[in-house]
Amino acid sequence: MDRVRIFDTTLRDGEQSPGCSMNLREKIEVARCLEKMHVDIIEAGFAIASPGDFESVKTIAETIRGCTIASLARSTEKDIETAWEAVKGAADPRIHVFIATSSLHMEYKLKKSPEEVLEQAGAMVAFAKKRCSNIEFSAEDATRSDPEFLKKVVEVAIASGATTINIPDTVGYTTPEEMRTLIEDIRGNVKGAEDVVFSVHCHNDLGMATANALAGVLGGARQVECTINGLGERAGNTSLEEIVMAIKTRQDLAELTTGIDTTQIHRASQTVYNIIGQTAPLNKPIVGRNAFAHESGIHQHGVLANKKTYEIMTPESVGIKANNMVLGKHSGRHAVGQRLEELGFTLSQEELDRCFEEFKLVCDKKKEIKDADLEAIVTHNTNIVFEEEEAGYKLDWFQMSTSNFTTATCTISLEKDGEKMEDVALGDGPIDAAYNAIDEIIQPSEHSFDIFNIHSISEGKDTLGDVTVKVNAYDRTFTGRGLSTDIMEASINAYLKALNRMISYEKKMENAPDSGKTRIKATEAVNGE
Repeated sequence: MDRVRIFDTTLRDGEQSPGCSMNLREKIEVARCLEKMHVDIIEAGFAIASPGDFESVKTIAETIRGCTIASLARSTEKDIETAWEAVKGAADPRIHVFIATSSLHMEYKLKKSPEEVLEQAGAMVAFAKKRCSNIEFSAEDATRSDPEFLKKVVEVAIASGATTINIPDTVGYTTPEEMRTLIEDIRGNVKGAEDVVFSVHCHNDLGMATANALAGVLGGARQVECTINGLGERAGNTSLEEIVMAIKTRQDLAELTTGIDTTQIHRASQTVYNIIGQTAPLNKPIVGRNAFAHESGIHQHGVLANKKTYEIMTPESVGIKANNMVLGKHSGRHAVGQRLEELGFTLSQEELDRCFEEFKLVCDKKKEIKDADLEAIVTHNTNIVFEEEEAGYKLDWFQMSTSNFTTATCTISLEKDGEKMEDVALGDGPIDAAYNAIDEIIQPSEHSFDIFNIHSISEGKDTLGDVTVKVNAYDRTFTGRGLSTDIMEASINAYLKALNRMISYEKKMENAPDSGKTRIKATEAVNGE
C-alpha cells in the first residue's frame, strides 16, 4: 500500500487563527500528542514571526525526536536563516519555503512580475538547500495560479533542490475534481516530478477542505497538510482526523495508508480544544459528541443488531473507549488512575494526586463521575495549569445576593501571596457583580471581553459547569477556564485565570528590553497558505 504522509500544521497555521494562540508549554503538549499519534511532520511554527515563535520552534525541534520538525519561511535569506537556526537541532529538520504564484498575489501583495517570482523561488530554494537537505516548497495560492506558470515554478523548485512540492488551495476556492486534475497535470508534465513528494494544503472556506485533500491524494499527492480539529485561518484547514479516517475507512478507493495511530485522535482533539478554550461542535465528524451517538429507534435497532449498519468506523478506532465502570465518592485512587489510563492520559504521580483531590471534591457535589467529567478534571489540573495562574490571585470565598427584583450584589475575597483582600460590588447580574468586585480588588488594565462561554461537561442537573473567559488587551487574547458544579465559582475562577495571565504578560513586557517589546505577528508577516 502507498503511504500518505501526514504533515500537521496545528502549531503554525492552526495557531494563527484568531483566539487560538498558545504559549510554549501548550505547544509542547500538543507536539507530544502529535508525536504519540505518529504524525510524520510537525510544522512547529513560523520562526521569524517573533522571538516567542522562534523559541517555541527551537524548543519543539530539540524536544520531539519521533517526527520531522519544520519551520515556515518566506523566500528571503533572513527568513530561511532564521528557520534553519530554529530547526537545526531536530532529529530530522525541514525548511518550508513559500512564495505566491497567482497573478492576484504577485501583483498586489508581492508587487513582482512572474519572471521575478520564478527567479526568487529558484534562488531561495537553492539557498535553503545549502543548510538543510529536507526542503519543502509551496506555491501559495496555487489553485488560482495560471497552470502553465505554476508548472514552471514547480520545475524550477525541483531543479533547485526541493524534495517536497506543496500545492496549496490557500483560500479554499477549488473543487475536488479540479484539485485531482491539477495534481495529475503537474505530476505528468513537470520534469523531475517522479523524484519528489507532492503535497496538498487545503482550506475550508467552501466546506470542501477534506474532500479536496482526498482528491489530491487520489491524484497522486502523498502528503496532506492538515490540523487537529481543522483549525486554521478563516474557516480552517483540512481536519487531520477527517482525512486520516477517510483514508483508513475508504481503502477500497485506493490502496493507501498512513502511519497514524488513530486511537490517539480523540485524546489529541480534546487537548487542542481544551487549550484554546473551545469545545467540539456536537456534530463534528470523528470527534464530536454525537459522532457515535444514536437516538432514533430505527438506528438503535440497527446498531444493536450489527454496529456496521450505522457506524462506518468504531469509536474505539479513534480512542473513544466504552467502559461501564461507575466512578463515585467510594472509588479509590487506583480505580481513577486506571480509568484515566484507559482514556489515554499518562500522568505523573503529582498530576494524578492533584486530579484525585479534585475528583473527590467533585464527588461531594454529584453522585456519578462520567468520562467527560474526568477529562475536564485532568485538563484543569495538568497540561493547562499555568505558572502565572498558580502565582496569581486565587478565590478565597464569595457571597452572592441576587433576585429578579433587586440589584445583584457580590462580596468577594481573593488571596495572593498569603494576603487576603475583600471588596463588594453591584452588577446587572450575579456574574457582572462578581467581576466588578474582582476589578475593585485587582484594578486590572483596560481590557475587553472577547468570549464568555458556559457549557455543561455531562448530562444531569448536577453536571460540572465549564466556563471559558477570553479578555483582550495589548492586541492579545488571554484565556481563563473554570470548572465547578457551582457555575458562579467556575465563572469567577475563569476570570481570575484570564486576568492572572494578562498581569503576567504585563510584567514580562515591563522587564523585557525595548527590542523584545516589538513583536512581529505571524498573521501580519504572512498572509497564510
